[in-house]
Amino acid sequence: MLTFLDQAFKAIVAKRHAAGDKVTVDDLYAAVTQGAMTRIRAVMMAIAGSILGLLPVMLSTGTGSEVTRRIAAPMVGGMVSATVLTLIIFPAVYALVKEISIRRTLKMERTEQSAFTRVGTDAEV
Repeated sequence: MLTFLDQAFKAIVAKRHAAGDKVTVDDLYAAVTQGAMTRIRAVMMAIAGSILGLLPVMLSTGTGSEVTRRIAAPMVGGMVSATVLTLIIFPAVYALVKEISIRRTLKMERTEQSAFTRVGTDAEV
């Protein structure tokens, strides 16, 4: 997931720099959405295959089912939590971390521009 998020963000950054524009937080959110949408099908298919494969083990009633159920239950729970982690938590944390650096860069650029403007007006006086 993180690789796809990074690729989408780098593509938008390259497009912005080619146009001579600055990268904004809205661009970041668009990249996160695009990267997550690219990966959602593969993640859901892998998770669904694993959970559907473990379902017969979870529902079995024959000999040894007490042991196999105890093994399969945490695996199903892990697959569900992995789905939430991959599809919700990773993109959200990625967006938060990148947003901090984007806002810091934009703030520094505004500070430099205002300092440059003040130096220019002081020199004229």
